[in-house]
Amino acid sequence: ERKSKITASRKLLLKSLMLAKAKECWEQEHEEKEAEKARYLAERIPTLETRGLSLSALQDLCRELHAKVEVVDEERYDIEAKCNHNTREIKDLKLKVLDLRGKFKRPPLRRVRVSADAMLRALLGSKHKVSMDLRANLKSVKKEDTEKERPVEVGDWRKNVEAMSGMEGRKKMFDAAKSPTTQ
Repeated sequence: ERKSKITASRKLLLKSLMLAKAKECWEQEHEEKEAEKARYLAERIPTLETRGLSLSALQDLCRELHAKVEVVDEERYDIEAKCNHNTREIKDLKLKVLDLRGKFKRPPLRRVRVSADAMLRALLGSKHKVSMDLRANLKSVKKEDTEKERPVEVGDWRKNVEAMSGMEGRKKMFDAAKSPTTQ
């Protein structure tokens, strides 16, 4: 029986400290991701200066932004189509692998009685002719011998019960149990 060296209150304190540290690390990581996202967007997307522009300049700016959005949308569509094609191809390859492995349902086989000679012919080929009598080497048992071994005496069961009742019967049983060991 090994006892823990740390008490339950100490374990609870350590667990709470670990959870607090993990929460602090997670929050810091989350802040870093947000800062990097803001930096990336500031790099890629300049701020729009629409003040003081004429109507024609605003229309040109809108056309330019619309063209950029179309280019990005086409790229997104192409990437999505490639992704769908790759997932479909992966699914087909997985099915092929399952077919090659043999994971399909096998039909139930029926038992067929085949003689030893036919089995040997199937295994060794038709040109190899061997006939075997498998029953020749079996031990033969005669019915007469088995019947002679077990002689059955049929007697009146009431005589046996009467003989064993009382003290004489118990003494006979005690003597009978003693006699084989003395001989």
